[in-house]
Amino acid sequence: MRPRRTAGPGAAGHFRAWLRRTAALKEVILTPDGFKKLQAEIEFLSIDKRREIADRIREAREFGDIAENAEYDSAKNEQAHLEARIALLEERLKSARVVTKKEIKSGEVSVGTTVRLRDVKAGKTVEYHIVGSAEANPAENKLSNESPVGKAIMGKKKGETVEVAAPRGKLKFKIMDIKAA
Repeated sequence: MRPRRTAGPGAAGHFRAWLRRTAALKEVILTPDGFKKLQAEIEFLSIDKRREIADRIREAREFGDIAENAEYDSAKNEQAHLEARIALLEERLKSARVVTKKEIKSGEVSVGTTVRLRDVKAGKTVEYHIVGSAEANPAENKLSNESPVGKAIMGKKKGETVEVAAPRGKLKFKIMDIKAA
């Protein structure tokens, strides 16, 4: 008989305690849209996904002996991952600071602005929405304020040029436009 590998009854509690110690040290900066999406994800995971996994566990128990039940082990592992994800998101929400329109300085790059940059060497122009690290998504052109480019442009004004160290060498960007998002 092989031993079951599950998260155990106290794993979620230990994870939450670790999160409180580490996550509480760092403020999470969110845009109002990011805050709403975070709340919606927590609600979906807490209600719909928990119910779905509970149903899978119940069905797997009906197969009989849970010691040799792969479906049960799989569902319990998924439950542990789900609870860890929910705990992480809840801690992020507790540590969140939502950037208000009043905090966005006109004509200056900050979280909540949309910035058009031109790569001086390549001549390509790209537009980024500056967000906190929790919302960053390069595929959606959401650039973290903590990324190398984000750090370099924070607080800069239209027309300024910044230099960013990258693995392939230094990159130069000129700030073409800044808009409050």
